[in-house]
Amino acid sequence: MADTTPQSDRILREAKTSLAVQRDGGTHRPGQAMGPRSIGRGSAELKRKNLIKRAKGLGLTLLAIMAAMTVAGIVIGGIGFAGVMMVFAAVVAAVLFFAFVPKTKTPKRAELTLGNPQQMVARTELWLEAQRPALPPPAVAIVDQLGVQLDALGLQLQTIDAGHPAMAEVRELVGEYIPETIDNYRKVPAALRSEEYAGNTADARLTESLTKLSGEVDRVTRRLAEGALDDLAIKTRYLEYRYGGAEALEDMRGADGKPG
Repeated sequence: MADTTPQSDRILREAKTSLAVQRDGGTHRPGQAMGPRSIGRGSAELKRKNLIKRAKGLGLTLLAIMAAMTVAGIVIGGIGFAGVMMVFAAVVAAVLFFAFVPKTKTPKRAELTLGNPQQMVARTELWLEAQRPALPPPAVAIVDQLGVQLDALGLQLQTIDAGHPAMAEVRELVGEYIPETIDNYRKVPAALRSEEYAGNTADARLTESLTKLSGEVDRVTRRLAEGALDDLAIKTRYLEYRYGGAEALEDMRGADGKPG
């Protein structure tokens, strides 16, 4: 495994970079129209579904308004200027309503560990987004990093059985330890968070704790990915020997110069 560790590190780094690029170029921009910037693909998908739901509601409402206008015009022989203005006001009211309602609901703490891995990750990302305004800048940066890490972890969780021992650890880490750390910080009055107490400030303690939790999420993701990385390394090594050409053939030859 020693010769595959650098390769595995590179793969994980590139995966994180790819996810960050996708969020910056794709999910972040739509997120601006739906609310705060998304920290991960899971939360962005929840907001996208909410936007689609609102768009469908607006479309049906506009159709109902047009149908009512048509029927009224047939019955009374035209709706006149006052009727046109009423229709216009109804259209504007519908657009404004569905532009803001219903908003994407921030999940409650008790809901974070529910559902399948994708739902758990998406809910936690959405919950973390809602906490950012109350956090100090260093902690916000770590929360953004956690969004990328949770996306990667969610992908790994899709490949393991629901009864896998790691699932309980992940639900505890993602659904309990991370939100509990932030909740404990928010219980401290804002005026006291930057004051030193018992050798450190609440802001610094939060940042330190989130850093450790971020490292733990990364560790779990790596552990879950070890099997896939082992399979990839073995397959790559085989292909190097099978199709690597003269150099690989020389490696397979014995000391006497004959094929081994």
